Amino acid sequence: MEKRQFGNTDLIVSEVGFGAWAIGGPAMAGDIPIGWGKTNDKESISALKKAFDSGINFFDTADFYGLGHSEKLIGNTFGNDPSVIIATKVGHRLSEKQQIYTDYSKNYIIKACEHSLKRLKRDQIDYYQLHTAKKDDLEKMESIEALEILKEQGKIRFWGVSLNTYNPFPEAEFLIDNGLGSGLQIVFNILNQRTRDLIKKASDANFGIIARMPLQFGLLANKFKQDEKFGGNDHRKFRLKEKFLSEVIPELDAVWEMATAYNIPPAAFNLSFILSFTGVSTVIPGIKNTAQAIANAENIMAISQNDKNAIIDLYETRLRHLLDDLERDETK
Repeated sequence: MEKRQFGNTDLIVSEVGFGAWAIGGPAMAGDIPIGWGKTNDKESISALKKAFDSGINFFDTADFYGLGHSEKLIGNTFGNDPSVIIATKVGHRLSEKQQIYTDYSKNYIIKACEHSLKRLKRDQIDYYQLHTAKKDDLEKMESIEALEILKEQGKIRFWGVSLNTYNPFPEAEFLIDNGLGSGLQIVFNILNQRTRDLIKKASDANFGIIARMPLQFGLLANKFKQDEKFGGNDHRKFRLKEKFLSEVIPELDAVWEMATAYNIPPAAFNLSFILSFTGVSTVIPGIKNTAQAIANAENIMAISQNDKNAIIDLYETRLRHLLDDLERDETK
């Protein structure tokens, strides 16, 4: 497993990391699924161990994943092992009525960090992130003050922000222009290439970049049929609807053909495309089992510039409007 420096920090991260949302299990916010359906903790722990044995040293979670369960599994598996780099997030909460809301207040962030440290069984969090904070939240500076206090206290090493799926630009530009934080977590994959220019700008400013949703919830691993059905406790039920799948899957035939030409699985081809952008520090596919841990750690290859350009052209000419439709459907 190749490793890359995370921005201007001293964190040296595996180019493929472990996205730990899925192992949090079937959490709910009222009747809204915020997890990935049923999981098996023994299998999840085996996946964590196998990923580390395969060269993955970067594990990205959040206190909201499984409402703390993902952090607990990572803590039970690795504890305070300094060779494991842990990133987690703060800011998402459930109200007494089980409704999702965000809280970036100073007091909450400091208390939430203590809870994360206990669940993770660590003395220090390597990289702490505000979970999709908005520009208004950042401009108040209260959250940033809290993060700097935690850094001074030695409870976190570095901090950054996990940005909005479709429009991460206001927050990213605020942080970059003001030299705040050490990194950004963004959505970047073959279907969603909106952040191509942002990756370069952030990299030029020495920010680390975590690319999340590299496989678009499994879609870009060629896992689903056009009429795929998801369970009621799986968030993909409302993110990957049948109409969208029926439109986008035929457009991805060219991607599957490229993967075949490289003699690697579609998932590995997608990860390789993302890692062909030098500003990307690490890419974090969601991993639920040992087979996925092994597969995601293998077969990363150099993509030719011609093929890279062809994928960019596919996005601009065939996929961009489908992404726009997906955004409208999710936000209406």
